[in-house]
Amino acid sequence: MSSFQYSNPLEEAVDGGHGGGVVILLKDCVENSGRFIIHQLLKRALLPQSSDVVVFLAFAQPFNHYDRILRKMGCNLSVQRDKRRLLFIDIFSDDTLDKGNRGTGDDMIIELYGKVHRAVEDCGSRVMVIIDDVSLMELHSNSSPSLVFDFFKYCYSLTVQYGCSVVALIHSDVYSKEDHPSLLLQLEYLVDVVINVEPLASGLAADVHGQLTVTRKRVGDDFSESRNRVHNLHFRIKDTNIDYFYPGNKN
Repeated sequence: MSSFQYSNPLEEAVDGGHGGGVVILLKDCVENSGRFIIHQLLKRALLPQSSDVVVFLAFAQPFNHYDRILRKMGCNLSVQRDKRRLLFIDIFSDDTLDKGNRGTGDDMIIELYGKVHRAVEDCGSRVMVIIDDVSLMELHSNSSPSLVFDFFKYCYSLTVQYGCSVVALIHSDVYSKEDHPSLLLQLEYLVDVVINVEPLASGLAADVHGQLTVTRKRVGDDFSESRNRVHNLHFRIKDTNIDYFYPGNKN
């Protein structure tokens, strides 16, 4: 992620002062969508003072949907795409993926990884890969969780080799109904950071819309420091921005 100063507690909790490549799994549920974090991370990566390049894999909505939301937040995705700071891979678009030659989930995953790999080779650590969302990615890969997990393992290797970052949204309640929610558990084990978006534990509040549990894994190189670092945050969604704050501190 970018090296300039943190603008809110969520960014600090995610980075943890370590910088470099990171894989973030964003878990949400029906009661509390986590897509607002995707929007904010996308905006931050494309700020004028940043040199980041975003590869956005869109399985949930077409380009115009995200462009409309980000314009309200002061970011024009069409301009960023023209400047080649945004590579938007649209599963809904005929000209983004070679749908005529894509017969299986394997073909789609291979083609997507090829696009991501080329972008990372060109731009290295400045690349952030955003996947919205994993649940629909699995559906488009012919409901093959093993293919999706293979894709994540490939992307994780890129973060190690090049220092790029990966952010992925997954609907945890979809997998909670399964007898063996293997994909969700596999991803939680693989990634560096898990952000869990939940309803407020104490119930509804006018000025607090939900809570986040941010678990930063693999902290420290020896047994003197905890392997996991957990931050509990509250959030408030505004028209053009999101406020993140620690419980009891709304400033």
